[in-house]
Amino acid sequence: MEKNSVKAYQEFSEERFTKRIIYKKGETTAFVLNFMPGQQLPVHKHPGTEVYLYVVTGNGTFIIDGQETPVSDADLVHVGGDEELAFNNNGSEPVSLYVVLSKVPSEQYAKNI
Repeated sequence: MEKNSVKAYQEFSEERFTKRIIYKKGETTAFVLNFMPGQQLPVHKHPGTEVYLYVVTGNGTFIIDGQETPVSDADLVHVGGDEELAFNNNGSEPVSLYVVLSKVPSEQYAKNI
């Protein structure tokens, strides 16, 4: 068992958003992204991966496949790996997102289970 606090990973920078990895176990990675007001996560994908996002603090906007979705404290978002994902802290407070990337087993692997 491991216990951590998201607060320990809430490190902000005026220059750019920060990424602090909490766990990296097998095919799963958990980390915190921290954004000052006006900072953005550029559009990207995570092929073969499921992405789970939890808004720890603050508010902003996810852009998923071009569609804007406003979020705030305690919101949960799931994004498939083939969807384009971006985030914009368009609020006035810092934002922290807890993110879990989980690889999806290949179909061949799934058939053997």
